Amino acid sequence: MDDLQMEIFSLQRKVDQYKEVLQNTLKYREEWKNGLSEKIRNILQRLVTATSLEAEVITRSEIENLEAVLLSLGTAKSGMFQKVNEEVRRDLIKHNGSLVYQQLFNGKIIVLINYPFIENYGQPRPPKTIAIYRPEELKEPYFIRHMEDFMQEITNWEDYDDDEPNKKIGFQLNFNPDGLESGQPE
Repeated sequence: MDDLQMEIFSLQRKVDQYKEVLQNTLKYREEWKNGLSEKIRNILQRLVTATSLEAEVITRSEIENLEAVLLSLGTAKSGMFQKVNEEVRRDLIKHNGSLVYQQLFNGKIIVLINYPFIENYGQPRPPKTIAIYRPEELKEPYFIRHMEDFMQEITNWEDYDDDEPNKKIGFQLNFNPDGLESGQPE
């Protein structure tokens, strides 16, 4: 075999690998549609029920092949508000966080934690990636570990204080003299 044939052989292996990855993307997307998303929903709902967690399992399907299943802790008044005048106040809304199972562009599933945040009060913390799975790798015991990680991260966020110097809250605050965060509309 001459040098050119060796290089063509090496190139052909790369082309074959590329074609296999493209086929896997189609296969993974079909698995999501043919039951994986429903399996994720059912497992999360069972965990919510079993733990009496006040949460909702939601499916997001605005973009085909980028769908997601979320375990959402919902939204609520934060207990903080801005006094607009003597009679009017503007409540700050708190998003309590979510555990997300979302399809990626290649059909694999990314598992993320969206941290809580309070609207108009600092910058939300970026999501934490737990892992990325091929559909066949996403086994039932993993969901409990994901939920444990999620609950620990959310609890740490909620229980923030300065006793632990390396523990950071989900946002940075910069208040100006009138009490509003700098850069926020009044």
